[in-house]
Amino acid sequence: MTHTRRTVDYRIDPFDLHLFAAVIEHGTITAAASAVSLSLAAASSRLKALENATGARLLERSKTGAAPSDAGRALARHAHRVLAELESLHVEMASFGSGLRGTLRLLCNTAAMSEALPQKIGCFLSTTPDLDIDVQELPSEAVIDALRRGTADLGIVADHVDTSGLLVRTWVDDRLVALLPSRWAGGRRRTLAYGEMLEHPLVGLPRDSGLSRFLATQASRSGRVPRHRVRLGGFDAVAQLVAAGAGAAVMPESVASRYPDTSTRIVPLSDAWARRKLLICMTPQGAELNTVRALVDALLNSTPSCS
Repeated sequence: MTHTRRTVDYRIDPFDLHLFAAVIEHGTITAAASAVSLSLAAASSRLKALENATGARLLERSKTGAAPSDAGRALARHAHRVLAELESLHVEMASFGSGLRGTLRLLCNTAAMSEALPQKIGCFLSTTPDLDIDVQELPSEAVIDALRRGTADLGIVADHVDTSGLLVRTWVDDRLVALLPSRWAGGRRRTLAYGEMLEHPLVGLPRDSGLSRFLATQASRSGRVPRHRVRLGGFDAVAQLVAAGAGAAVMPESVASRYPDTSTRIVPLSDAWARRKLLICMTPQGAELNTVRALVDALLNSTPSCS
């Protein structure tokens, strides 16, 4: 008996993949429709057409929202990769198309955002007017996950994460230190363990910052929870609160050294995890893109001048 194989319909609109990814992200078709500027009726119609094109039920709909079926989860993995590749296509063509602008997505941890990254990408952008960079701060683990899912072009992470399967270049040293009020009891120590800092009130970045999440993980390994008197949006504000005596803080040494103040003192952390390196990571596919390679070269360039 001869079985007729169903012809695969390759006429899937990338916008429908974008809509489907939005449903997965927001949990409801209504919220996804709003996110991509469609009416609910139009979004529902496009999703139905997508299911017809793939020949599978992609969403389990209920009164509380929409969740991906097994087929939907498989499509989501491909959708992320396809959309990322399409974005990379526009980036690659940017240097050839008249007036066409492309965007590279760069994900990095807190330390990278506070180190040489702003100056480096500033110099890079000044010489590549047809290319934009979408920079987002995430914990190192989340950066690696995004690279593997194909939703980022480049990542900068601390060297404590698993980077297997990625192309990695060592970027800069990232030593974490304690910034202490000068009158703090342990301020005259040559080194200090993070566990000792947990005995005192702290000042830090928001809970969802990469550094805060990393430090919370280190504290939890000893069954502790850091007690922050206040959390602020940047290291400048944190350093001012430390100088005022509100509490101690942990930050990269290169950042702490920018705040010389007789009211504070920098003490290296003795924990092994405090001595890290920042790594530039990319997928083998991403490394084939001229724009990605050009940005990596710019980040690795030791010349501080933008000329």
